[in-house]
Amino acid sequence: MTLFTLPEDQIAIRDMARDFAAEKIAPHAVEWDEAKHFPVDVMREAAALGMGGIYIRDDLGGSGLARLDAALIFEALATGCPAVSAFISIHNMSAWMIDKFGSQEQRERWLPGLCTMELLASYALTEPGSGSDAAALRATARRDGDDYVLDGSKQFISGAGSSDLYVVMARTGEEGPRGISTLVVPRDAPGLSFGPNERKMGWNAQPTRQVIFDNCRVPVANRLGDEGIGFRIAMAGLDGGRLNIGACSLGGAQAALDRTLGYMSERKAFGKRLDAFQALQFRLADMATELEAARVFLYSAAAAYDRGDADTTQRCAMAKRFATDVGFKVANDALQLHGGYGYLAEYGIEKIVRDLRVHQILEGTNEIMRLIVARGLVGR
Repeated sequence: MTLFTLPEDQIAIRDMARDFAAEKIAPHAVEWDEAKHFPVDVMREAAALGMGGIYIRDDLGGSGLARLDAALIFEALATGCPAVSAFISIHNMSAWMIDKFGSQEQRERWLPGLCTMELLASYALTEPGSGSDAAALRATARRDGDDYVLDGSKQFISGAGSSDLYVVMARTGEEGPRGISTLVVPRDAPGLSFGPNERKMGWNAQPTRQVIFDNCRVPVANRLGDEGIGFRIAMAGLDGGRLNIGACSLGGAQAALDRTLGYMSERKAFGKRLDAFQALQFRLADMATELEAARVFLYSAAAAYDRGDADTTQRCAMAKRFATDVGFKVANDALQLHGGYGYLAEYGIEKIVRDLRVHQILEGTNEIMRLIVARGLVGR
């Protein structure tokens, strides 16, 4: 990548995703939010363009792209709807874990359907009693012949009840991170059930439910990698997931800023257009500057991931914290600049604010991002 510019192929990828978002997602985003509609058909259309397996190897239908490419795609999709873009990002993260850590047989069994999104995948780490302290998870997987028997539950699982596969972290051994393994649990596994769809502040265009295991039997053949490395697998997935969710924040905030610029060029007060007031111009300048700073930061972290830099985890944590904080702030400022109209659903701004708020919590709270960065600094 030439410094501070994107090559033509990446611009084409970004523009393709942006055009798709403008045509297929944005016109329906408010309606989907109000109806709590999960637009699986539209996501499968995105998958037909290569967005179901963005950084999956291409031998089984993946696009084989880089993490910077993925950031461009998720940012562009989020200009249409951050909640839809975020689910596609979670699906891609889950599929990547199978691609990276699965056997060839596992890859051949699941990845072709995941890349077309005929199969949907969810990531299942968080539990009712363990969120930020993920290594304290209590769900167990007991070996019984050629099966594991799972007991326990997972909380706040995006796509739960609709997804076909669940990449589940469960305790197969000792307390702490070394006793955790990763299992791929199909939706039809005996003993698997789901709680009711959660009533949420935002992200209404995707279901969020509890995943419940009650003597749930899963073949040992569904384990990714060896026993005891599941926590490492989960954390590897989250490095990329943090880039993705930061990119979704950038896209949502950019959409809010663009709508604000249009609104302020038409709305008048005291005989002048709103964008003619210097104080409001300064506000817009700050929003654009902070958003661009977050964008460059996130792209830099994605490039570090692609290079395999030693400090990738810290960079991803920094970028996630910064991009999601800035994204929410810009969207919230956009609502303020719309005045009372920003509070109305038909303008779409309040939806973006609600959707972006959770980005500061999921994929590791921004407080945990600070902890990861601090540990890297102290360790250095």
